[in-house]
Amino acid sequence: MNDSVRAGLSPAPEVFGGQWALADVVARLRVARMSWRKRQGRGREPGGRELPSREALAEIVHAVCGALFPMRLGPPDLREESEDFYVGHTLDSALNALLAQVKLELNYQARHEARERPDLHQRAVHIVQDFAAALPGLRGLLDDDVMAAFHGDPAARSVDEVLLCYPGILAVLHHRLAHQLYQTGAPLLARMIAELAHAQTGIDIHPGARIGRGFFIDHGTGVVIGETAVIGERVRLYQAVTLGAKRFATTEDGSLEKGAPRHPIVEDDVVIYAGATVLGRITIGRGSSIGGNVWLTRSVPPGSHVTQANVQSEVRHD
Repeated sequence: MNDSVRAGLSPAPEVFGGQWALADVVARLRVARMSWRKRQGRGREPGGRELPSREALAEIVHAVCGALFPMRLGPPDLREESEDFYVGHTLDSALNALLAQVKLELNYQARHEARERPDLHQRAVHIVQDFAAALPGLRGLLDDDVMAAFHGDPAARSVDEVLLCYPGILAVLHHRLAHQLYQTGAPLLARMIAELAHAQTGIDIHPGARIGRGFFIDHGTGVVIGETAVIGERVRLYQAVTLGAKRFATTEDGSLEKGAPRHPIVEDDVVIYAGATVLGRITIGRGSSIGGNVWLTRSVPPGSHVTQANVQSEVRHD
């Protein structure tokens, strides 16, 4: 790497040569960046990169997962008598790294809201403290999720196989961590963690979604769960299920309204089979089952059984 690049300085155009005409490419890319920043009302970024790092978050999440399940997701040479030391050491490092990322997000928020936040450091500390304090409870939720997968899939040979191999569990593990950050004031970090799982599993769960205990996504690929979805306890989804919005409300100026409830409420003990699409702020009553490839835009009462054959007619009840 060129010395001026290492020092954070812009190298002279003559540094770039060769057959790629890089001096011209670099100059035009600078024009494109400046044009974008001007349109967005942004000035210079003298403090360096202002946004959290996806790579740093991936390392933090990996460490936290190891601390939550040390003998399954921790280092391969870990022994049980060293668990507490490993968990403490790992969390100390991970939480300090998380603090740095939270401060980046809060700084970013403050700049774009154009207001001073003198308590920014303390707010960041409180967010990370709340995250740390929530970890034992999240471990309990995740234990229920793992057991739901084990009992809900006849192909599962052990709970260890479920934790190590099932993409639905990986996605839910990320979601539990992301949702905690979303609730406590770090929505950008939460979304980035959700997208780490999305990239690995094909399961897209917005960190704002509220999900109860014993949640199981079987197979998983193509599942989409929107920001304002509310899912009860012991709910099971199969691949390619969508819990989405039917329409998007707009404000007076025509822009999309943010945060309004627009995704389904799924009550306890519901099963939704592969390919089903459930749209809008509707309620799927407790104990219902929604058949494969059903398109559903109306609420159904508890105990309903909805299939392609009857979705256009009266819902059949047991």
